[in-house]
Amino acid sequence: MILALSGGTGGAKLLDGLSQAVGQADLAAVVNTGDDGDFYGLRVCPDLDICLYTLAGVVAERGWGFADDTFRCLEGLQTYGQQAWFGLGDRDLATHIHRTVLLAQGRSLSETIDDLAMRLGVEASVMPMTDAPVRTRITTPTGPKTFQEYLVRDGAAETIDRIEMVGIDAAVPAPGLIDAIKNAERIVICPSSPVVSIGTILGVPGVRSALAARRADCVAVSPIVGRRPVEGPADRFLAGAGYPECSATQMARIYADVAATFVLDDRDADECAAIAALAVEPVTTDALMPDRASRARLASRTLDAVGVS
Repeated sequence: MILALSGGTGGAKLLDGLSQAVGQADLAAVVNTGDDGDFYGLRVCPDLDICLYTLAGVVAERGWGFADDTFRCLEGLQTYGQQAWFGLGDRDLATHIHRTVLLAQGRSLSETIDDLAMRLGVEASVMPMTDAPVRTRITTPTGPKTFQEYLVRDGAAETIDRIEMVGIDAAVPAPGLIDAIKNAERIVICPSSPVVSIGTILGVPGVRSALAARRADCVAVSPIVGRRPVEGPADRFLAGAGYPECSATQMARIYADVAATFVLDDRDADECAAIAALAVEPVTTDALMPDRASRARLASRTLDAVGVS
């Protein structure tokens, strides 16, 4: 079994590639929940849903939400004066309603994700990092915001003064997560944000130490190409977390204690010596994933780097 650590769009793309490379039955994913929030009384789990929709083959081309979804409900909410800046499509809303109903019945978040995966026809094992509520709080010069307020409503326009993972200290790993880390054939850290996606997963007590024990079998894929983030404002999050640069080397440095191998883009090959100096093996390739074929190619290259052919 291949275990992947994933955030949203970038991570989901590599999950698709891994599913093509090894098959969904041999794939498990643990997904960030720090971006979760409540909208109109409904529990929304953006990263989990992006991963589920991608593996189910129903994700929209933009990388989130259902393909060919409509937004009539959102338009109706605007009519009644409700804020409608978070783009929830009608079919997407059905997911959030169903999850909220199950949670109200006493199901755990892990159990609701299992139910959604089954109904969407996803064979891979997809789990949240924890069943406990953990929320990313972004503080900017204008005050504290939720992750979605900062990223979606305000367009990540402001510099970040502080990033907090509210509730992380009291969280426990989702059922089966530590065993999945211990028993996985190999572990892949997907090209998601090392601060507010992968960093949040690693912040759950016990996860980072369990992963460090499997360091030799773990490979991380850089979300930075040409010293710029491929997806989202990773540079702002890095700066907000106190990291001095946005580079593949910085990514490898963040993961050096948990991943002995690091995949970076050919355009950043001049950083290989600096990465090797961290006792991390650099592996270069084309790390961009514009289509499904390129996702499969990157996944195969990543697995080959840790001895999975």
